[in-house]
Amino acid sequence: MKVIAFGASYSTTSINRQFAHYAATYFRSEDVEVLNLLDYVVPMFTVDVESAKGHPEGAKQFVAKLEEADLLIISMGEHNGSYEAAFKNLFDWASRIKSKTFDQTKMLLLSTSPGSRGGKSVLAQAEERFPRHGAEILASFSLPNFDQNFSSNKGILVDDLRTSFEATIQKVKAKII
Repeated sequence: MKVIAFGASYSTTSINRQFAHYAATYFRSEDVEVLNLLDYVVPMFTVDVESAKGHPEGAKQFVAKLEEADLLIISMGEHNGSYEAAFKNLFDWASRIKSKTFDQTKMLLLSTSPGSRGGKSVLAQAEERFPRHGAEILASFSLPNFDQNFSSNKGILVDDLRTSFEATIQKVKAKII
């Protein structure tokens, strides 16, 4: 089974990339590929650009990667309560290439932020939107207060949050085996 994980952020220090990578460690490493969206830079989507230049290579490559996945782990970055603009732009291009962008792929949907809501607004938007693009969301989890609750060396630091996260992982595993 191929697991593809990424943080839906273009930040070089993305906490959502860190969180997606952490979630991916719960799966066999030989089955996992963690993407960096900086490898999929695309111009700002407009129908004029699409008409004049077609679909950019970065978007085509991103869609091809999604097609390889049996399970997607996506941790949603949040800006002003919504998708990060750069990810939304990549997603716009991807959906123009393939309307059912996720093609019935199973998905673990995550979010985190430095704040107490942990990206819950963007998580809710993705939970509503992604199934219309073919995602089969198996579970979701939001980690609040990333800087206080997560360590790159130790993972989730708070026992009840770690227990809840691990239960979410087990729920996903039970649905993919």
